[in-house]
Amino acid sequence: MKTNVSAPRTFEFCFPRHDTLVLVEDAGGEVLIRATRDTFTEERKLAFVHELAAEGFIPDRYLWCSTINQHDILGVRWLVDYSWLALNEAMLARTRRFVVRLLVASALAWLALMALVLLRISR
Repeated sequence: MKTNVSAPRTFEFCFPRHDTLVLVEDAGGEVLIRATRDTFTEERKLAFVHELAAEGFIPDRYLWCSTINQHDILGVRWLVDYSWLALNEAMLARTRRFVVRLLVASALAWLALMALVLLRISR
């Protein structure tokens, strides 16, 4: 017997004003929202759930919820968790190359300036 297990749908959101990244996972019956920081008020959390439902990211039944519990809103779980963030290895390699080149260029420029100063002083 085959079991139909589908991977949860995931969506990422950025809130630069709050310096927060949010990952929304819709796993059928439950919605898990992971935020990198605890910057949302309970009212803003409810409004965000309504926005997600209105835009079709999560089921429409979340449009009509109007009560806020501390951690669960009718099957919605909020977590403050940044473990889902991953660094891109290609971006790290590019950044390392840039920093090495910058340091080498800065050292060469400093040596050239010191040589000019020493030549100027010796005259």
